[in-house]
Amino acid sequence: MIRHFHATDAIDSIVSELRRTGVVIIDQLETDEVISQFNTDLRPEFDRQGHLFQGDFNGYKTLRVGAVTKYSQMFPRLLANDVVLAIADAVLGAHCDVFQVGSTTAIEILPGESSQVLHADDTCYPSHLMQFEAQISVLWALDDFTEENGATRVILRSDKPDHECEYETAPIYKAVMSRGSVVIYLGSTMHGGGANESDKPRKALVNTYCLGWLRQEENQYLSLDQEDVDQLSDPVRRLLGFQAHGPFLGVWPDDPDGLWYKT
Repeated sequence: MIRHFHATDAIDSIVSELRRTGVVIIDQLETDEVISQFNTDLRPEFDRQGHLFQGDFNGYKTLRVGAVTKYSQMFPRLLANDVVLAIADAVLGAHCDVFQVGSTTAIEILPGESSQVLHADDTCYPSHLMQFEAQISVLWALDDFTEENGATRVILRSDKPDHECEYETAPIYKAVMSRGSVVIYLGSTMHGGGANESDKPRKALVNTYCLGWLRQEENQYLSLDQEDVDQLSDPVRRLLGFQAHGPFLGVWPDDPDGLWYKT
């Protein structure tokens, strides 16, 4: 089973379970008011561009929106949630000076969608060469996740088979949770969207956080214009990659002290 936690639980306990099984759920991490407003803000983008990313991997009855930052003023609350950042720091912080956002994606699984193929998110990197996790994924429930409507499916790290071809025999658990909750999983954790056998869509937001010295999966410098960036707080800008990693990576000659966008 996927273990559930509360936002008030000790971060060490949450991280310990995350390392052991590869996945945890934190219940009711954001208010219903924030989630409702975020859903309202994203609706036009789902309708306008969501179909552009359909295919064998993403599905043909699933809508997706990338570069989510610019579409809702609620987004920074979800991106920079204190509990989420504490967990990301515990997993990634020992292997980088700063961690950063890898990608931001809103997903709506429509009725009739089939199960997504199980996969690991860290395959965008040569993760097989690393002895530590390159990233974590934080998936927010924008609707209730149920057994019927496509709750994310996960193979626990503790159940991981010795050979990839044996994944089809491993137990699969569904991240059943209420709206405003999150399922957090390691980049190496095998997972996938579930089949939506209900009569209503199931929406989610997944933000990935990666080591600060890696190339970001989603290019924020091209996705966001200067006006978008100027409206964000300094901590959120930095999370999105608008900062140097130490004294040598991503430096900006016009900012010789290395403190990008410091106000």
